[in-house]
Amino acid sequence: MQVRRLGRVEYSDALALQRGLHTQSLRAHPGGGGDDHLLMLEHPHTYTLGRNADDSNVLVDPAAVGAAVLEVDRGGDVTYHGPGQLVAYPLVTLPDPTGRTRAEGGLPDSVGWVCLLEQVLIDTLDHFGIEAGREPGHPGVWVAAGTAASRKVAAVGVRVERGRTLHGVALNIDPDMAMFGHIVPCGIADRGVTSMALEGCPATLEQVADVFEDAFVDRWQPSATERAAVVPRRAKGDDSDLAPFSRGEGPGRRTDGSNSPVGRSGADGSGNQGNGATSVRLLGRLAEAGVASGTGIDEPKPEWMRARFHHDEKVLATRRTVADLDLVTVCEEAGCPNLSECWAEGTATFMVNGERCTRACGFCLVDTHKPSGADPGEPGRVAEAVQRMGLDFAVVTTVARDDLPDEGAGQIAATIRAIRDRCPDTGVEVLISDCRGRADALEVIFAERPDVLNHNIETVARLQRAVRPSAGYARSLSVLARSAAAGLMTKSGLVLGMGETREEIHTTLRDLAAVGTQIVTVGQYLRPTTNHLPVAHWWTPEDFEEFARVGTELGIAHVESSPFTRSSHHAAGAAAAAAGGVGAGPMLDTVEAVVDGGAAPSAHVGSIS
Repeated sequence: MQVRRLGRVEYSDALALQRGLHTQSLRAHPGGGGDDHLLMLEHPHTYTLGRNADDSNVLVDPAAVGAAVLEVDRGGDVTYHGPGQLVAYPLVTLPDPTGRTRAEGGLPDSVGWVCLLEQVLIDTLDHFGIEAGREPGHPGVWVAAGTAASRKVAAVGVRVERGRTLHGVALNIDPDMAMFGHIVPCGIADRGVTSMALEGCPATLEQVADVFEDAFVDRWQPSATERAAVVPRRAKGDDSDLAPFSRGEGPGRRTDGSNSPVGRSGADGSGNQGNGATSVRLLGRLAEAGVASGTGIDEPKPEWMRARFHHDEKVLATRRTVADLDLVTVCEEAGCPNLSECWAEGTATFMVNGERCTRACGFCLVDTHKPSGADPGEPGRVAEAVQRMGLDFAVVTTVARDDLPDEGAGQIAATIRAIRDRCPDTGVEVLISDCRGRADALEVIFAERPDVLNHNIETVARLQRAVRPSAGYARSLSVLARSAAAGLMTKSGLVLGMGETREEIHTTLRDLAAVGTQIVTVGQYLRPTTNHLPVAHWWTPEDFEEFARVGTELGIAHVESSPFTRSSHHAAGAAAAAAGGVGAGPMLDTVEAVVDGGAAPSAHVGSIS
């Protein structure tokens, strides 16, 4: 049983994540079995309409009260989800009451499943001193059940597909009860709705989630449980747990000992740490995520983290191509330690549509000043660079562009088309942002059918808030799940050394595998400036070998893992290995390009010092 506490998640992201876990579980275990999941979270204001919903039970325009509305494939009528409500989605394989398998004609015990969920809710409420029960003919859990004063405190809406469950329960802890007044909840007009707070219980969502999890595990009785949780967001406007860079205080001084402007690497691009930088106290850094300290600015790096630098004609030729076509490289903007190696091989990471990102991740060096508009000529110039350099495989990466109407997806799609128009035999990988979970923006990119779709989850669940405050663990998993569902070769990346544990790395690899990720890159974080997050731990080359082994044992087709691995490093070889071709290794014909529209340079950027 994989238990995940995911914080506040958009309904559409949670549904895509459920679908991905459901599909991949059936694909990996067509006869049943494999890992079960329990996802616990809360949603922003959302009304969902089940398969049997009557539209007239929505009494107002949801947009007028700040709520989204979605039609979903669970049973039941209209339901409200919102802050202050614990939502739990168990994804499990249901047994046949007679013991038959699906191949033998067995049918899942759907009625028993609903009863189990109701009983878990009753057990949870009983722990807090609230007596609740069932109401004949109305699924869910009720206070004063069977009386004229009965009132619903928890809703149950499920779907069972090929023996696996989807959707789940929603328990009202202390939501805005006025939101229920805009609908006929569950289509039941003659009964009320209540919450634990209205029944005199002041419990928090975390306290209730603890009890619910125990009650569910007790009733379901899995063989073992593995847990991971995001750190909940603080009150709006309170960002004292973030690094100064993420708080908008600028990047600080470089830690590589160079005098290069922040946002540009030194001449060698090595990112080597100098002794002259002074540590800046990161107020409240990572405290809520449980990371107490980091390495000092002037503390020497391990020998295995010293980048080797050289200039030759290939490096100079790449620089001339970049300058001639008026392109910007993430190699320079992010201070990538692999610049010398890649440029010597005739490869580079181009950043089109400007060098500015609309997010401020605590490990990323890319500039976050207000970006300019998209340049329609840049996709063509990237394609020309691909042609000039004779590349067989092109990687198009992107900064986050939350300011653009399409999240920058159109520029990514245009770049894919431009490369294929000019170089039809060149493979294309795109490294995208989460596009804020917008299905329409993601579909613009998916429709171009890139050879590899990459989106970086970056770090473990617990560190998401501190490391990339504008993104989310569940959303990133949902993007990867949607990519896999679209039939694309799906890739993601992790940056290590910011305070994660070995067990959390294994858990994140498990989650990536569970949504269908086929390629994963794993590399060591290097602090780019004094205002970025400190390095909490140096993972050894042997550790990275272990992470590669664990990832492949979990079913990931290819794991590229080493201290200097970056998201697009050896991209062509990784794609070939994942597709069953030659083993991954240095590929001399790869270009990496960054376009507007995503948080993706983070693996390149966030691993830089």
